[in-house]
Amino acid sequence: MSLFQDKKIILGVCGGVAAYKSVELLRLLIKAGAQVQVVMTPSAEQFVAPMTFQALSGNPVRSDLFDKAAEAGMGHIELARWADLILIAPVTANTIAKISRGIADNLLTTVCLASAAPLILAPAMNQQMWRSEANQDNIQRFKSRTSIHLIGPAMGEQACGDNGPGRMEEPEPIMRFCEQLLQQLQEQQSLSEQLKGKKLLITAGPTIEDIDPVRYISNRSSGKMGYAIAQAAYEAGAEVSLISGPVVLDAPEGVDCYKIRSALQMHKRVFEQLDNVDIFIATAAVADYRPVATKAQKIKKTQDSMTIELVKNPDILADVSAHNKKLFTVGFAAETTELEKYAQDKLDSKNLDMIAANRVGRDSNGQSMGFNSDTNELILFSKQQSGEITRTVLPKTTKQQLARELIKEIVVQYKNSHKNKD
Repeated sequence: MSLFQDKKIILGVCGGVAAYKSVELLRLLIKAGAQVQVVMTPSAEQFVAPMTFQALSGNPVRSDLFDKAAEAGMGHIELARWADLILIAPVTANTIAKISRGIADNLLTTVCLASAAPLILAPAMNQQMWRSEANQDNIQRFKSRTSIHLIGPAMGEQACGDNGPGRMEEPEPIMRFCEQLLQQLQEQQSLSEQLKGKKLLITAGPTIEDIDPVRYISNRSSGKMGYAIAQAAYEAGAEVSLISGPVVLDAPEGVDCYKIRSALQMHKRVFEQLDNVDIFIATAAVADYRPVATKAQKIKKTQDSMTIELVKNPDILADVSAHNKKLFTVGFAAETTELEKYAQDKLDSKNLDMIAANRVGRDSNGQSMGFNSDTNELILFSKQQSGEITRTVLPKTTKQQLARELIKEIVVQYKNSHKNKD
């Protein structure tokens, strides 16, 4: 059965030449079994007649926020609640700006603001408009919102004669994108009860070890993987606490987030939060060493060389594993060489239940891997009750999707473990 079968989809259409593609997109949605309600902005009606969408969808086209017949029953709220998915194709720079800022001044933007449904945006605009600082600022705002997804824009020749990014993606790729999202949502729904009643503690990001008020020792961890795992664990029904080093990320929805700076602070906070924890996931890139002493004033450049004495930081993951042997512990191994060997050594030496190994640096195409990247790939090593070590590869994908795959694997291993209290 098609994933679109009986799905209630709002197809939003904004004003632009690409609106003609929305007609074919609607035809494909109906053919796949979806129930579609078209909502047009006033500008969109200048490009495609509402009657075309009405004939294909079998439903009256909505465009007026103050439609007396619909609004007698708070129609825009009912419409927002009705939708399983909102797809706006094309979406203009104007509507992107409104959605990013929470402005609701027409029916389409009001429905977006009033709906909890996932929102897919397929931009279409002039290449300079797409590249403009104002538009990119608005796009950047979407990256912290897990319910908003962008597809495109594509490169190519535009109606104005320019060539570059700004073309709306074709209907077929948009359909595939929607299908993938519906598949993810289906998996999330089936996973949403898997960790219900379980308490997870997760560490994320780097730690900072101060040398003086200006300088410090740290690493390139962005915290993106840890934050994505916290979000995925919450979606799976868990009660989640996240202990984070300094990052530029918003706390995941529904997650208790505690900010720290140094390894010692993270160690202290972890042990303050350990009570009744079922699963501990250590994604933080904790500094191995810190200066023996932090200078009160900035160190002046008076000599050709300088020696800073360092002392080893506590190993948070090893200490947690040793402190509570009933706790299901998951570690991360970020390596540049001999990835699998070092990961398995860490799994054994720290007595972990699972370790996720990821290579850091750059791949053969020069793309960043691991730290400060939006994508990742993992090799999981899991310790079975029999003593056997299993190996599972999670292929390269976005860190959000990878986090969901990892949580699914953790659920399986945890339920098979003698450490599961249930």
